[in-house]
Amino acid sequence: MTQISTKNTPDSQLFTLLPAELIAAVNQIEQANNWQDKYRQIMLLGKQLPKLPDHLKQEDAQVKGCESQAWLYHHQQNGQHFYLADSDARIVKGLIAILLVANQGKTTEQITQFDVHHCFDSLGLSGQLSPSRTNGLAALASAIKHYAQGNIT
Repeated sequence: MTQISTKNTPDSQLFTLLPAELIAAVNQIEQANNWQDKYRQIMLLGKQLPKLPDHLKQEDAQVKGCESQAWLYHHQQNGQHFYLADSDARIVKGLIAILLVANQGKTTEQITQFDVHHCFDSLGLSGQLSPSRTNGLAALASAIKHYAQGNIT
């Protein structure tokens, strides 16, 4: 899994609840009628996710198992888990945003119970993603769960 470097970690103030616009954008994916519309919504969602500064795009923050480069940081405060994430691929960035909407500000128990396959089924995305995207998505969901459970290495 990922491990955070102590040299360049994000300031804890960056770990916040997600904006309502981002949450609403995920709901629009579910309402889209076809794969093209869903894909377009995912791409737009990726544009809304804040970009990580270049100095935080470190190898030790990369999520292994993703075909594209993806970075994930975690912060826990008052029993809630917060994440910062980014990717060099727009579609992956949109998929990350979906995972963050589902897990940001949640408790360890809520994150542990999160089922990425059920989430993507409900959005109508199952079977639409390539096997490499599906594997990368599973790796990201697994990293989010490991962080929430205190497994940082």
